[in-house]
Amino acid sequence: MRGDSFGQNYFVKTKNDVVQARLAREWRTMAAMVGIYCRDHHHANGLCAECEQFLDYAIVRLECCHFGVEKPVCAKCPVHCYQCERREQVRTIMIYARSRMLWRHPVLSLRHWLDGFRKAPPV
Repeated sequence: MRGDSFGQNYFVKTKNDVVQARLAREWRTMAAMVGIYCRDHHHANGLCAECEQFLDYAIVRLECCHFGVEKPVCAKCPVHCYQCERREQVRTIMIYARSRMLWRHPVLSLRHWLDGFRKAPPV
C-alpha cells in the first residue's frame, strides 16, 4: 500500500464515497449539457447568467436528492424535485445536448445512458 496522506484505508471505499462519486458524476454531466446548450444558444464564453443560475439551482436539487447512490435519471424518478418551469428548462437542455454529448463527452454520455437502466427505488 502506498504511503499517501490519505491514511491506511486509501483503497477502501465507504458508502459515502460511492454516493459522492455518483452525484459528482451527475453534476459533471449536467454541467456539460448546460455548457453545450449555452454555448450554442446564448453564444457566451463560459456560461451566461441564466445558465449559471440554472446550474446553481440544479446542484441544490441534486444535493437534496434523498435517493443518493440509488438515484435514477431524472426522467425516471418518481419524485420530481424541480419546479415545473425548471423541469421544462432541463428537458429542453437535455434534448438539445443529448446527441452532442456523445461527441464532446463520450464517457459521461455513456455513463448517463447506462444510468437510464436503473430502476427507480421505492418512495
